[in-house]
Amino acid sequence: MDVRHSDIEHRDAMDWDFGQEIAQEMTDSQSAFVSGGKRQKYLGNRGLIALIAFLSAFVPLSTDLYLPALPGMSKYFQVSAEQVNLTLIFFFIVFAAGMLFWGPLSDKYGRRPILIAGLAIYSLAGFLCAISQDINQLIAFRILQAIGGSSASAVAMAMIKDVYDSRNREMILAWVSSMVLISPMAAPVLGALLLGFTSWRGVFVVLGVIGLIAFSGSLALVETLNTRYTGTLSQSIGRLAVVLKNPGFLSLLIVFSMLSFSSMAFIASSSYIYINGFGLSEKLFSLYFAFNALGMIGGPMLYLRLSKRFRRYSIIIAGFISTFLGGLLVYHLGSLQPWIFALCLFPATIMGSCIRTPGANLMLEQQEEDTGSASALMSCFGILMGSMGMTVISQEWSNTIRILGLMNILVGVLCLCLWLLLSNRPFVKQIP
Repeated sequence: MDVRHSDIEHRDAMDWDFGQEIAQEMTDSQSAFVSGGKRQKYLGNRGLIALIAFLSAFVPLSTDLYLPALPGMSKYFQVSAEQVNLTLIFFFIVFAAGMLFWGPLSDKYGRRPILIAGLAIYSLAGFLCAISQDINQLIAFRILQAIGGSSASAVAMAMIKDVYDSRNREMILAWVSSMVLISPMAAPVLGALLLGFTSWRGVFVVLGVIGLIAFSGSLALVETLNTRYTGTLSQSIGRLAVVLKNPGFLSLLIVFSMLSFSSMAFIASSSYIYINGFGLSEKLFSLYFAFNALGMIGGPMLYLRLSKRFRRYSIIIAGFISTFLGGLLVYHLGSLQPWIFALCLFPATIMGSCIRTPGANLMLEQQEEDTGSASALMSCFGILMGSMGMTVISQEWSNTIRILGLMNILVGVLCLCLWLLLSNRPFVKQIP
């Protein structure tokens, strides 16, 4: 059965001010740490949380910040929108593959050296993107940027498993997710503001600076991994196959990764839908995009609220049903007005974000070891599914909004059916 968290009565007595709650636990209580966890001499406990959130945000920061510039870049390079979208699609594909390299290496060499190497590459590539002379150069440098940035996402989730025990991990995942998801709301707004006084080149300079900030935080990090893998480099990479042979991990991985298929399709198509389709300005587009991003931010906090009264099983079912219903609304009503489109998509946005937290915790609980490999696979599969969604939505459809609605319908139905099949299995029922 789906058991309540053992500290639920303690949480009910609190005001659920999550900022205060996490700060208090990280400052005064050591129960949030696994035995043997190392203290952060320079970052402190709250600084560690902030760094993990920042590292986890590298995907949305690396894409959403320049979404408002995509139509303008198409005109600048005199290429089709589909070709400009390759800077997004190839980024995600290589980002996903890169995590399969960095994740196992972090189990062997530690989280800190992997972060330092990867973030140095990311920052350099960001500055190179800013001086690209044609679309092919930009695509090449975005691939390099993806290679470096993938180290951040591969390591961030593993660090949470390194430091926090099962009782606290779900709350930490929710809080970090909400911090991370601020970036999809803030990045397009910031990108639109940047375009007011600079070109798309300035946006990539900002991405390079963001990489340098994360690089500095990684230099201050005290290694979080206690026990390292002692096999060879090739054996370390081979641990990915070992993790995939775990039926509990693999089945949950497939279910929760599919959520990215429709959510990333929205990200790739949003600027074209709002700017080209509805005729909005870049700044107005960023505000509409921010509205849906609010749903992403509120989703993890909504989960913690709901988990006080409802079982995890029921919340996840509600999330998949909401994705399906949101798709129906988008398909039938989304083309009428931009505000109607935004409202119709909102149920799928908030509930899809809501159930990512329990999904991530369920997957992490399937693995006692090889956390870096498991974390890399979780992020990789999500990005691969997202890349597939972006590829589908980037085709020249007669009605992109209806295709987006159909994608949400498909994801909602498939995920719901698979979850109903899996939810009674022991590897799901036994997780506290």
